[in-house]
Amino acid sequence: MKKVFSGIYLGLILIMTSSPAYAADFQIKVDGVTIASDVNPEVKSNRTMVPLRVISENLGVNVVWTDAQITLTKNDIQVTLKLNRNQVVKNGKTELLDVEPYMKNNRTFVPMRFLAETFGSNITYKNGTVTVETLPLFIDGIKVKALQYEYHMTLGGVVQQINGNGYNEAIYHTFIKNNGSKIEAPTYNPWNSHPIPVGDYDKNAQFDFLDQDSNSIKRFDIYFSTGDLGGVLVHDTTANHWYVYSDTARLGILQLIDTASLNGFVTVMSNTVP
Repeated sequence: MKKVFSGIYLGLILIMTSSPAYAADFQIKVDGVTIASDVNPEVKSNRTMVPLRVISENLGVNVVWTDAQITLTKNDIQVTLKLNRNQVVKNGKTELLDVEPYMKNNRTFVPMRFLAETFGSNITYKNGTVTVETLPLFIDGIKVKALQYEYHMTLGGVVQQINGNGYNEAIYHTFIKNNGSKIEAPTYNPWNSHPIPVGDYDKNAQFDFLDQDSNSIKRFDIYFSTGDLGGVLVHDTTANHWYVYSDTARLGILQLIDTASLNGFVTVMSNTVP
């Protein structure tokens, strides 16, 4: 059975027209963070239309264009849609939008509520602000408050916290899904072993998923080869397992953190790099 997604009813008396009205006074907040965008949301047929990529990336959704088709993916959810068509396919089932996606100023606009609710978020509108609250990440039944990311340079190091639920969930699942074969623990150099390294792998970065009291629930360390062995390893320190890891996945995690930083979800806790 086809489902029609409803949009946000703004509670305003709007002129009924097929042409979109600018919503320049709107704000969009995701998990308490105001999202900056080079284009404003619009109101069309009493629905709030938002730029797809700006909003979706803050929900932890991957967006891919293939010809005229857009594919949105997050964990086990995959949605495909096309411009100027109200049919979308969600995990193989066809559903209907009440407002068609469209292109304007090189940006794709989609109904805000469709995007948020499809990927497990709550959405409200009040006093000119659209508020999106994403579902928190749980690891082993424990709610994650933030992801703490630490890396060291030749001198000093940087500790950051990522607070967006969408980003933290995407990063966690990137770790889990891209672990390769399990291996025996190699000889390795933790940060406190320098400047006299003795192992085959150097620790590059540390990722701690924190509970509400800022205790680590789950930690992953990334290691690089110091010699001709090549490749990247991940140490799941919580379970004390070592895995061959994908460098493409590692770079994907760093890209997620960069995007989270640009959108205001990253706080620098300390920086001792000269």
